[in-house]
Amino acid sequence: METGEKVMSGEESLRIISDMINKTRVNIRQGIFHLLFWGWLIFFCALGVFLLSRFTAIERPWMIWLLTVPGIFVSFLYGFIKGKKSNVQTYADKIYMWVWIAFIFTALVLVVLRIENMESFAPYILMLAGMPTFISGIIARFNPLVAGGIAFWIFAIAAHFAGPGADMLISAAAVLAGYLIPGYMLKRKVDHDSL
Repeated sequence: METGEKVMSGEESLRIISDMINKTRVNIRQGIFHLLFWGWLIFFCALGVFLLSRFTAIERPWMIWLLTVPGIFVSFLYGFIKGKKSNVQTYADKIYMWVWIAFIFTALVLVVLRIENMESFAPYILMLAGMPTFISGIIARFNPLVAGGIAFWIFAIAAHFAGPGADMLISAAAVLAGYLIPGYMLKRKVDHDSL
């Protein structure tokens, strides 16, 4: 008696397995853009606040952080355009995206809650930045990004104990360790793998 099931060849089985694996991977190219874009933007803002408060008489040097508002729109626009061009959005892509969106909204709520006392803001935002960075490293299976998340947590503690005078310099170093170095390492890996 014959069953209606078709026997798959080894090649067809491998293709199905490969497709299933690819559906769980994150589109890391988009992540590279965000890591480098936000890394440089935050690095320059943090360094700018440190230099303005140290070498000028500007009363509210932290206002330079308003540059992040257009940065949010650039990020969303880039993600929207790239998302439209992408044929497949995996579960990992969706988790990755929502982890970062949750981080942005949590950071905005923190800004509203701490607006009156921005001098002691850095340790909180560094602590928060560690979470999506760490999770992104796990999702992408990229250990330097996991280490970047851990670096954010270590720098958060350092910024807390260093106080308002040095916290922006520590924040710049945190972004270098948490976003920029892993971002460029990831870019090099992706560029090398696509050769």
